[in-house]
Amino acid sequence: MRLDGRVAIVTGGGFGIGEAISRRLADEGAIVVIAERNAPEGERVAAAVRTGGGQARHIRTDVSDVAQIAACVEETVRAHGRLDVLVNNAGVNFVRPTLEVTADDWEHVLGVDLRGTFFFCQHALRHMTQRGAGSIINISSVHTRGSLAGAAPYAAAKGGVSAMTRALAVEFGPLGIRINAVCPGLTATAIWHEIQAAAADPEAARRHWFDHIPLARAQEPREVANAVLFLASDEAAYITGTEIFTDGGMTAMLTQRERFASTSIGASHGSP
Repeated sequence: MRLDGRVAIVTGGGFGIGEAISRRLADEGAIVVIAERNAPEGERVAAAVRTGGGQARHIRTDVSDVAQIAACVEETVRAHGRLDVLVNNAGVNFVRPTLEVTADDWEHVLGVDLRGTFFFCQHALRHMTQRGAGSIINISSVHTRGSLAGAAPYAAAKGGVSAMTRALAVEFGPLGIRINAVCPGLTATAIWHEIQAAAADPEAARRHWFDHIPLARAQEPREVANAVLFLASDEAAYITGTEIFTDGGMTAMLTQRERFASTSIGASHGSP
């Protein structure tokens, strides 16, 4: 019960990684507020947590709306008297050829993934600074280290999340608040299932992805949640301003390829 009695907001807590985080924090004793735009899914997860003996409630929140962010934080503090943990998980994935990206596309992706994360941090920090304690975990991405064609807006947003995490950690560390990021790689959520279903040869698609992951599999959402739990807990009391990559070694492989390509051996044999 590493979070016994602590109050945590999890944005986008009604699906995939967010659902796993909500359940995992509740398993460890946290009172979880699920800030989810999709009310039926948010209520479903909250009900499942309560059925399992945990404490959870849903507050309908669109993270692209600053007024709704403020209302969620205020209602959480009003109802529970405190806010100890914020997990900024809500986000939208986006892949489209760069020359087809519209201004609305850009505003939507940055509005949810970056702007929403910043303003949730801001409103949570107003309360955390009064208590001189708190932990914020921002869900970033492996796209901060290596990306894909057609993912420029998403990569820009997540790169901004990671940079913002470091800046906030420097600013609020002296006030007793820790701010870190978790960067997931390939995860067995609906998006991964859609990628496989859309492929002409699903098995070939899996092999292609796994060839770039040393652990040769997609992670389960709960494995991301475990990293979030660690950063939220007192076990990470001296950790702030950092990123934890839960990617099965994907970014390490990218780094090794870059190093190999820059050597005379790599140049003479052709980089992989």
